[in-house]
Amino acid sequence: MKLKQKLAIGYIRAQLNILSLVSHKKAARKAFELFCTPQEKAAKKQGHFSEKGEKLSFKLEGHTVRGHRWLPHQASTDSLKKVLIAHGFESASRNFDQYVLPFLKKGYEVLAFDAPAHGQSGGKRITLPLYVRTIQTIYEQYGPIDSFMGHSLGGLAITLFLESLPPIRNTKLVLIAPPCEMVTAVDSFFRLLQLNKEVRKEFDDYSYELFDRPFSYYSIRRALHQVHSDILWLQDEEDKITPLKDALRVKEDQHPNIHFVITKGLGHRRIYRDPAVTGQIVDFL
Repeated sequence: MKLKQKLAIGYIRAQLNILSLVSHKKAARKAFELFCTPQEKAAKKQGHFSEKGEKLSFKLEGHTVRGHRWLPHQASTDSLKKVLIAHGFESASRNFDQYVLPFLKKGYEVLAFDAPAHGQSGGKRITLPLYVRTIQTIYEQYGPIDSFMGHSLGGLAITLFLESLPPIRNTKLVLIAPPCEMVTAVDSFFRLLQLNKEVRKEFDDYSYELFDRPFSYYSIRRALHQVHSDILWLQDEEDKITPLKDALRVKEDQHPNIHFVITKGLGHRRIYRDPAVTGQIVDFL
């Protein structure tokens, strides 16, 4: 962690803990706002492949969601396969440019959007239910979609969306370092900010008030029992954002439709940029 980030976290930690002395509820709501707010946007790439795609946009709950579509050459629109790429927290669709051309060569129409509060889309905050509704809207407006690829939070959002659909034959899903349990992410957030149990209870209660669901509901392990796609799951041993131990619990469930690939030394973000991983994903889809 850089010194600037450490100083920022130290300042936020102090402010929230002071606020908690006045009101646990106010501290919890401020913490929830922070939890849902990207602190930085993905660096803009010069001349990225997205510039060659067709620009798409739609309105969702007051946000303008922007993305791109690429069509393969000499493809029949009647038989066109479609793949959707979903990025993670504090990322953007342009970070997955290296996948577009290989997917096009396989005959896919490629769809990639920036989630609210990310990339070129509007908004200041993202919640997991909002991300799921974003994917649902993309599916309704530009689908049906045959294949899905999601990194980190994008993978969890896609899985929760697919859970809501009736079983679809011949769909494929690539999950790259997804957060298996939202409870784990919240636990990590609270350890980082050193907030007390009373604030955590108010935090959980506020989330339930907003979404009518406990954090335990937002679980890939739970949702996968209702998802029947062929799944390729890629996870790195040294991932400090989405720990391997949670993925191994899913592996212990022995889903016959999930193939796990465990890498070493790639971490949370380099994994999807790795040429060998890219090749595995393209071959799978």
